[in-house]
Amino acid sequence: FERSVMWSLLQTNLLLFILLYSCFFSSVASSLFPSSCQLQRQFHLNGMHKSGDVILGGLFQVHFFSSVADLSFTSKPQQPTCHGFYELGFRQAQTMAFAIDEINRNSNLLPNVTLGYTLYDNCVTLGIGFRAALSLASGQEEKIILDNRCTGNLPVIGIVGDSSSTHSIAISNVLGLYRVPMVSYFATCSCLTDRQKYPSFFRTIPSDAFQVRAMIQILKHFGWTWAGLLVSDDDYGLHAARSLQSELSLSGEGCLAYFEILPWDKDMDELRRIVNVMKKSSARVVIVFAHHSRIVNLMEEVVRQNLTGLQWMASEAWTEATVLQTPQLMPYLGGTLGIAIRHGEIPGLREFLLQIRPDLHHNNSYGNSMVNQFWEFTFQCRFAPAPAGWLEGRGALCTGEEDLDNVDTEFLDISNLRPEYNVYKAVYALAYSLDDMLRCEPGRGPFRGHSCATLQTLEPWQLVYYLEMVNFTTPFGDQVSFDENGDVVPIYDVMNWMWLPDGSIKVQTVGEVKRSAFKGEELILDEDKIFWNFESKKPPRSVCSESCPPGTHMVRKKGEPKCCFDCIPCSEGKTTNKSSNCPEDFWSNRQRDHCVPKKTEFLSYHDPLGICLTATSLLGTFICAVVLGIFFYHRRTPIIRANNSELSFQLLLSLKLCFLCSLLFIGRPRLWTCQLRHAAFGISFVLCVSCILVKTMVVLAVFKASKPGGGASLKWFGAMQQRGTVLFLTAIQAAICTTWLVSSSPTPHKNTQYHNDKIIYECAVGSTVGFAVLLGYIGVLAFLSFLIAFLVRNLPDSFNEAKFITFSMLIFCAVWVAFVPVYISSPGNYADAVEVFAILASSFGLLITLFGPKCYIILLRPELNTKKAIMARRNGSQKIFHIQ
Repeated sequence: FERSVMWSLLQTNLLLFILLYSCFFSSVASSLFPSSCQLQRQFHLNGMHKSGDVILGGLFQVHFFSSVADLSFTSKPQQPTCHGFYELGFRQAQTMAFAIDEINRNSNLLPNVTLGYTLYDNCVTLGIGFRAALSLASGQEEKIILDNRCTGNLPVIGIVGDSSSTHSIAISNVLGLYRVPMVSYFATCSCLTDRQKYPSFFRTIPSDAFQVRAMIQILKHFGWTWAGLLVSDDDYGLHAARSLQSELSLSGEGCLAYFEILPWDKDMDELRRIVNVMKKSSARVVIVFAHHSRIVNLMEEVVRQNLTGLQWMASEAWTEATVLQTPQLMPYLGGTLGIAIRHGEIPGLREFLLQIRPDLHHNNSYGNSMVNQFWEFTFQCRFAPAPAGWLEGRGALCTGEEDLDNVDTEFLDISNLRPEYNVYKAVYALAYSLDDMLRCEPGRGPFRGHSCATLQTLEPWQLVYYLEMVNFTTPFGDQVSFDENGDVVPIYDVMNWMWLPDGSIKVQTVGEVKRSAFKGEELILDEDKIFWNFESKKPPRSVCSESCPPGTHMVRKKGEPKCCFDCIPCSEGKTTNKSSNCPEDFWSNRQRDHCVPKKTEFLSYHDPLGICLTATSLLGTFICAVVLGIFFYHRRTPIIRANNSELSFQLLLSLKLCFLCSLLFIGRPRLWTCQLRHAAFGISFVLCVSCILVKTMVVLAVFKASKPGGGASLKWFGAMQQRGTVLFLTAIQAAICTTWLVSSSPTPHKNTQYHNDKIIYECAVGSTVGFAVLLGYIGVLAFLSFLIAFLVRNLPDSFNEAKFITFSMLIFCAVWVAFVPVYISSPGNYADAVEVFAILASSFGLLITLFGPKCYIILLRPELNTKKAIMARRNGSQKIFHIQ
């Protein structure tokens, strides 16, 4: 793209330099020869001319190719020659001549003013087109006699053309400096809407910006999200490509499988590479923005590789190119959908074309040589003097009397006028603007001092002013006006290349795309009329990846456009091909196509785990009740009295509460159970451990009292002191629980962290600090009990409980030390199960280690539960007995 633009700018600047140099030289010459001005050099161009009061210029593509001699810079360069006559381009030039002739015969439009024209062939070459534009702007008279100002053949007041966007850009860059109006009938590049760069450029064809949006409308209509793009290596193709890529990105309607630039010349290696890319691609739709002269070379390679099965989409530049509508190419191009400029009817044009006659006395360097070339092309003859070898090869000489009406030529087919209709509108736009200018009333004009413009004082920018305001209706019924960018109201026809059973070819209109003030770009298609060049006779599928089925979602392929993706099963909790999230309490079903309510889980009385824990809790409670009954029944036996019976009864009651509080952790969490479970657990275990701590301290105090002078220590461990200590230690835990519940109370919580498809009902602890303080306080009491019991474990006496307390506290601490990490890492409702298990394990540990040996003696070894057996021990044992 940069190379193309730089080359265009280089050519423009070079020709501009030549023009300025010529002007400078002319000004010097005029100062030396004040009586006349001399044209320093004249371009030799193919053209047609008709004199008039006002001259309009025209630039048309009458030949396909040109030959330019190599610039050796050692000799005067030869003039370029054009070849490959294009009769439709010549018809466009004749349409301008017809429109001017029609205006001259119209008494209501430009009365008393005769329009003339000067039309040139650009030969599809920037250099030749630029020379023609300079010739139109400066005039072609070799010598102009001066009378206060140059007089002679007037330069043109406006130009119809050029057909190419690249040519129009280059020419408008120069003519725009002098505000010379230029109305193009075929240049569609969206870049030409820039009024800062091209202030005097207008066009009667919509810009490519609208054409691109029209293409996207068709792609969207048929669901084609995967297409290839081929463009010509010029401003027309490259700007269209950039616009198409931008629009696709913004709309999200599709992606490009490949983007290739067609070479200017017949580079077979490059064309072969491009066709190979098309062949390997999965895209079945090919969009082409290029002039038909560039596509001819491409189609030769397409035919050679037999690349069929593609749906071609043509830009307006080649939608109706008859050179491509041949039986050899229809197996490949049949069914092509194209954007075509608006067709129209021009009454009287065919009769005008039939009146064309060659000039037998033409000057090959200037004048009507274009008509003579058309005549030679149509009748396959040559005017005298014939080229060498022409007569020897039995070639015919043209007489000028041949009859056009007897020739089967596309030149006379006016049933489908499109570029010609734009030429017709461009000529009338200039004519109506000039008419509006001449109808200006002095003193009410739009210019300084309310002045009006006249033909004698006309400045180009004044006609530009009237062009911006022009508004008229053609005989065909189309309204013509220009917006602030010099563009007309856009409308396109949608064309289809039909391949009939008899082998004939028909390009028919199947719809239209137009801009609506309310709906934007609006596409209207008659699908029943469309011919599809496929066995199915239906539109092809052209997608990179098929839409994902329900229950899956799109995952972009790395390094591929967004239209290319893999369909991955939706993760749990998402549904549909867009993987939309289900509501919070819902989840996707197995097919991932709709949401269903999530399963709810909690430690239930109906689950096997809940049943086991409930049964274990009730078993522990029952055992505590049995032990309590045994102890109450044998409360007066020495073994009960010797082991502080009151604390033993309190300990059994607290253990019973510990077993029962575990039931609060089972069942659906509710606010009251969440608040009560940890409070009951904390208070019950503190009550239990407090009893053990006091019991341990009593044992230590008794054995200290057995030593000389140690009796005073017993006064601190009487029955009241023991009850008060247990009550005080328990009250501290109650205060901790109360503070916790008031400040940040535990609440029911729906947890989806561990299982997205399930709702785990649990009790959120609220304040982690409160829970930690509760457990920490129990741990401190348990550690003190363990420490004291460990210190007195070796004191003599068969009924010394220190060893059992040490062992019970060791089990208790081991259980709760292991509980913390297991509880934290346990998922969902298993955390409650872990806590219940810790409660039951520690409770059973205390119950068995503290009361198991006593029940063994009471029930199985009653001979050891006698005063005699106790008195048989050392005297220290009596101290224990007598404190009860």
